Amino acid sequence: MLISQHEREKSGPRGSCAMSSNQTASGPSSQPAASGPDIPPVAPIMVDGYGKAGGYKFDADQVDSVIKQWEDLVTDLLADKQMAEQVANVRPPSDEVASNRFVHDGAGPSGRSLLEENKKMVDYATNYLTALRAAKNKISVEEQKHQQTLKQTGF
Repeated sequence: MLISQHEREKSGPRGSCAMSSNQTASGPSSQPAASGPDIPPVAPIMVDGYGKAGGYKFDADQVDSVIKQWEDLVTDLLADKQMAEQVANVRPPSDEVASNRFVHDGAGPSGRSLLEENKKMVDYATNYLTALRAAKNKISVEEQKHQQTLKQTGF
């Protein structure tokens, strides 16, 4: 079942968050850069006083739970991607005008748009996870990215 972004926002991962009144979504951040122009940067994250102020604050004992929720969200988004690919790759049931028009003008473009939005959500959630892990480990986001790369390559 595909879930809309609005439904995800209503039921998605939430931690005890404290956003300062001067925090803006477009302000500079040391968090990972979002890929693509439509993905906002991750707000600053602070765990037990480590990290930048002006964003989300977590206690050390709750950050593992928040990380698990975001990992589950990425897993769900990747499952959604498989279903979105089916929509994007739908073929007409027969070679006649109505079926071809439905696929060419409706289902195909809609499925491709769904895939693009899904990728943006996966990218944002992955960036947020990287920032959470970096704050938990009391290291910079760049150091966290290097650690993840080394793990993936077997070092």
